[in-house]
Amino acid sequence: MKIAVTSTGNSLDSQVDARFGRAANFIVVDTETMDFECISNDAVSAAGGAGISAAKTVVDSGAKAVLTGNCGPNAARTLAAAEIKLYANVSGSVEDAIEAFKSGQLAESTGPTVDSHFGTGN
Repeated sequence: MKIAVTSTGNSLDSQVDARFGRAANFIVVDTETMDFECISNDAVSAAGGAGISAAKTVVDSGAKAVLTGNCGPNAARTLAAAEIKLYANVSGSVEDAIEAFKSGQLAESTGPTVDSHFGTGN
């Protein structure tokens, strides 16, 4: 299964980014092989619509789940419409987050965890 993890860096040792829409990167991992690719988030500095743009990036990656710190309402709706499962309140390294996901330690989120524009500091 492919999952996307928001990341502050470009490796499995990087920290999970607390923001979804304005995360620096998405580490897309095949949970069976642990092969991964780093996708830079072009929406990180967008004036608006970052959550929707970031969600489209995840959809296009083929991921079936997202692990992140927080996710706003527009991104959460976009991910839900694409039937991508959302796991929020995730922290630590990307690798640790993946292991927690694989061992069933993470709970699926039922909706957004923050208000709109959380990642901009507003």
